[in-house]
Amino acid sequence: MAKEHYSDLLALIAVAREQSFTRAASQLGISQSMLSHSIQRLEARVGVRLLTRTTRSVSVTEAGERLLNTVEPRLREIETELIAVAELGDTPAGNIRITATDHVIETVLWPKLAQALPKYPQISVEVVIDYGLTDIVADHFDFGIRLGDGLANGIEAVRIAPDMRFVMVGAPSYMESRAMPTRPQDLMEHECINMRLPTRGGLYAWELEKDGQEINTRVKGRLVFNGINQILDAAVSGFGLAYVPEDIAHPHLVDGTLVPVMEAWWRTFPGLHLYYSSEREKSRAMQVLIDELRYPG
Repeated sequence: MAKEHYSDLLALIAVAREQSFTRAASQLGISQSMLSHSIQRLEARVGVRLLTRTTRSVSVTEAGERLLNTVEPRLREIETELIAVAELGDTPAGNIRITATDHVIETVLWPKLAQALPKYPQISVEVVIDYGLTDIVADHFDFGIRLGDGLANGIEAVRIAPDMRFVMVGAPSYMESRAMPTRPQDLMEHECINMRLPTRGGLYAWELEKDGQEINTRVKGRLVFNGINQILDAAVSGFGLAYVPEDIAHPHLVDGTLVPVMEAWWRTFPGLHLYYSSEREKSRAMQVLIDELRYPG
């Protein structure tokens, strides 16, 4: 296969996966004009349109879908074989893609990667922030990171962090003119700062627990974010109650910029796990990161 033919097919796969020329060009590290030229060259070669473009979206035509279904698995087999050959060398090498939330990346993943990567100069890592329940196989990730109780069937997982407790907090300025809630139903009388989950499209129901009784409480308030750090910032600024991981709230609880609320209902979740497809053979680079990120407890 000529080099440009291979590049054009990779360009089509990237655009189909991202459904965007902008994102696909960024992922491939080329300009949008170069990417567009690759697609046009491929369409001219096969004689049919492979993508339908509008000002707002890109979709795959029937012919494009047929080509992708045939070619993409074979290109993946080639990539897998190249990785396998590289594994015969003495030094672990390869590209690893990981998806996780920004909180997990900042507090768990990056500190460990920063220690590990200098030892393995031929391993490259791409980290993508995502609050959705990403399909790591379909989206071509090697790993995802999720709390232990959120793991699905058909995957393998390794614990990388201790159990995580979520805490309910509010600023003194918010609480001074309001009654302290003591039961989940009391939250209906408060401004609560919500998180929207991209996969489900709805708002996260606060998962509370007391004496073995678990309750999912849907709260209401004027503010909705899709990132945990922004929720914490809003709570510190006095805009309402927040339900966040204890580690990011702790400094504010210590200095008094936040106060604890309904401590008896705070819930502890199984720790973060690094998960990957059980059907995929692990490369040496993947195994290295599993070993480096594994929680010793």
